[in-house]
Amino acid sequence: MTESPTVSSFAPLRRRAFRIVWIGALISNVGSWMQAASLGYYTANLTGSAGWSAAVAAAEFAPTALLGPIGGALADRLPRKLVVLAMTITQGLLAGLLTWAMIFGSPGAPMLFMFALANGCSFALGFPSSSALLPELVPPEEIGAAVGLSSASWNLGRVVGPLLGTLLYQQIGLAWVLAINTLSFVAVGVSLLTISIVHTPRTPSPLFASIREGFRYVSSTPSLRVNAQALCLNTLFVAPFIGLIPAMVEKELGGGKQAVGWLITGQGLGAVITGLTFGKLVARYGPRRVMLGSITGGPLAVILYALSPSWEWAVVPILVCGALYFGALSSFSTVSNLQAPSELRGRVLSLNQVILGAVYAVSLNVEGQLGDRLGLRQVAIGGAVLGLVVLLVIRTLRPGYSASLDPPEAVVSPS
Repeated sequence: MTESPTVSSFAPLRRRAFRIVWIGALISNVGSWMQAASLGYYTANLTGSAGWSAAVAAAEFAPTALLGPIGGALADRLPRKLVVLAMTITQGLLAGLLTWAMIFGSPGAPMLFMFALANGCSFALGFPSSSALLPELVPPEEIGAAVGLSSASWNLGRVVGPLLGTLLYQQIGLAWVLAINTLSFVAVGVSLLTISIVHTPRTPSPLFASIREGFRYVSSTPSLRVNAQALCLNTLFVAPFIGLIPAMVEKELGGGKQAVGWLITGQGLGAVITGLTFGKLVARYGPRRVMLGSITGGPLAVILYALSPSWEWAVVPILVCGALYFGALSSFSTVSNLQAPSELRGRVLSLNQVILGAVYAVSLNVEGQLGDRLGLRQVAIGGAVLGLVVLLVIRTLRPGYSASLDPPEAVVSPS
């Protein structure tokens, strides 16, 4: 299935249901990134440890390795809108509890770790349903644009949230930042309650049998198998730079809360640029070429970021990192949405989350621990170089390996 070159990157916003959900998500994303930037600096400053910073950041992702497949199975048997609504309410309650803890005390790194873990569990169970909703809000030819705009919504939060969060942190305290994030979840709940999505009743197989069915489908479908492997590679060698921004500022680049805010914002701005142009890029070049360009350029951008002499010099490289990293993620999601049938879509997308959560948690903690011993600059550069070497080996030994990502009629020559 190919997209028409005439598809606009903004076409999905003309559809009421998508537009309402997108606006609600944008408001919530701003609140989430206000909290993420503020808590990231709070943890790094409190502990002085890149290891603790990495552990707290990774705790948000690690549960997807165990609970993601269950979330995928739920997405293929329950009304997806209700599952997303339940996730939203749970995350709002957790944010409220953390606000209460910050008002009446000073939670340490272990408590922050437990909060991040609980939030990650809720996300793992609900995100497959959220991702699988897209094809129910837009037609197939607009899937790439919808994925890009969803990424832009998430990353517009990265642009506004960290700056607003660090400003409020400095002026009125962290508890207020957390309280505002708690209220932001109301926007998602209201947006979901104002749209109607028809649920198609299914007679699913038992839970774990249906999970195995999703894994078998991915492993037996060449395009989805290559897609999953590319996601694994990108997460292993590129993704850790995200969770280690506060520690990189604290240990290598200099600066304080403001520097963390600017770098997270720069990364988010790059991702927003990608999100707002992704639909057009996919329509013109196809998801395969966009994916290959992103996963090849990502390690190069990380190297430039790690070589920056100060945080001011790192702003432009990290913008490029954000653009390429989220170009890759959007490509992985687009391939999954286009290739998976509706009755299996939740489980296919959940496998992406399993890979992202498990591999990111491991790679982030490895780079954090090694960074405490060898230096974060050296570890980031070494990981990026190793990623480029792996890509070169694959390109040399299997030159046609990525061709299955193209629709059959578009495959002209292996590359």
